[in-house]
Amino acid sequence: MSYKGELGNQFWDKAEKGIGVSYNRFLSPSFDLGFSLVYNSPELYLTPPTTYFTDQLASAMLGIRLKMYGTILPEDALIGPYLTVSGGGMYVSAEGATDGQEFNDNFVTTVLQGGAGIRLRVTDGFNIFVESNYLLTGNDEFDNKTGGDNDRFLEHRLGISLNLGKAKDTDMDGVPDRRDKCPDTPTGVQVDKEGCPVDTDGDGVADYQDACPTEAGVASLQGCPDRDNDGVADKEDQCPDEAGTAATQGCPDSDGDGVADKDDKCPDTPAGVQVGADGCPMDADGDGVADNEDACPNTPGPGTANGCPEVDAATKKLIEEKVRFEFDKAIVQEAYKQLLDSVIVALEKYPDHVLLIKGHADFIGSEEYNQALSERRAEAVKEYLVQRGVKNPDRLVTRGYGESQPLVQVNQRLSKRRTETARRINRRVGFELNTPDMQLDMK
Repeated sequence: MSYKGELGNQFWDKAEKGIGVSYNRFLSPSFDLGFSLVYNSPELYLTPPTTYFTDQLASAMLGIRLKMYGTILPEDALIGPYLTVSGGGMYVSAEGATDGQEFNDNFVTTVLQGGAGIRLRVTDGFNIFVESNYLLTGNDEFDNKTGGDNDRFLEHRLGISLNLGKAKDTDMDGVPDRRDKCPDTPTGVQVDKEGCPVDTDGDGVADYQDACPTEAGVASLQGCPDRDNDGVADKEDQCPDEAGTAATQGCPDSDGDGVADKDDKCPDTPAGVQVGADGCPMDADGDGVADNEDACPNTPGPGTANGCPEVDAATKKLIEEKVRFEFDKAIVQEAYKQLLDSVIVALEKYPDHVLLIKGHADFIGSEEYNQALSERRAEAVKEYLVQRGVKNPDRLVTRGYGESQPLVQVNQRLSKRRTETARRINRRVGFELNTPDMQLDMK
């Protein structure tokens, strides 16, 4: 400690040794709270024995340390500058002589201290520090000489610091929370000096989550590289230099049918067409007509443009048969049920064909009534076919034509008795069997 007062200025010239101890508590990365006890014995021999003093000083101070390490510099930096400011009290035992008059005085005074220092880090638990402080006192009696400013002192400290206890480490990764930039690291994960999981390849995906820890990749692929940027990791990409799809293991699929171009024998298949393993359209019935072009995909029709089988002569003849009805009735008569059973057998032979069921009426009654009657007759035949178990009843289409399509022209001026035979012929349900791709005759 060096003295400056009415008897002289020893700053940077002469200093007396002292000793001290302090306890500092971590508050934040920027601030520490400290309490110190210091003993010093400054002295001055100006013209002994007439003018001199030897003082015994004991101070207790509470202060704040502003750290440059932990904010501007890393907390574990080798050199850590800091600033301090503290205040407290000092017990003084002053003894000496002024102009030949001896004095011996004991008193207590306030003291304010400010300074700067440098911490030299050796280990986490052991440091060396150097520090200089300027002390402003509340008394001018240290040298028994008054008349100017209160006596002041310049103090230089050299010391060691020991870290007591253990810093809080919530995730137990060995890096204290105050230095841990990743305080929630899972247990057992290797971390760097900042407490964050190690990322060997520097791709932003920590090694413990990185499926390719030694190759820089992308987060969406668990840290694995993707040279062609198609969303399929190179390690799983059969075409790593050509953008493809996940469905084709990273290989191109020009027609989007799910078969990679390299394996696709039909690379221009229209969109939406179901294909086989070779990329060509499916042909379920094996008739050489692809399902997307086959009007009858479940029934072989070799040699036909639409893939449907030609209806044989017997079936054509059967379809030409008619179901007759009694006057003003829409009930299938027993006599025609065998015919309808035969129609069911024919439908089973041609499972993809559509059956148009056409209902008709004679001219007796209004056109509106006969139209409705013809529709009921067509529905009656359809209902019978469905009840008998026809497969895929959605292909049974009914239409009513009223009195508009008579098989026999009737002279309506004649009596009902004389026209009964002709009218009975016209009271009927007829059929038309056709393939799904052809427009049925709805007229």
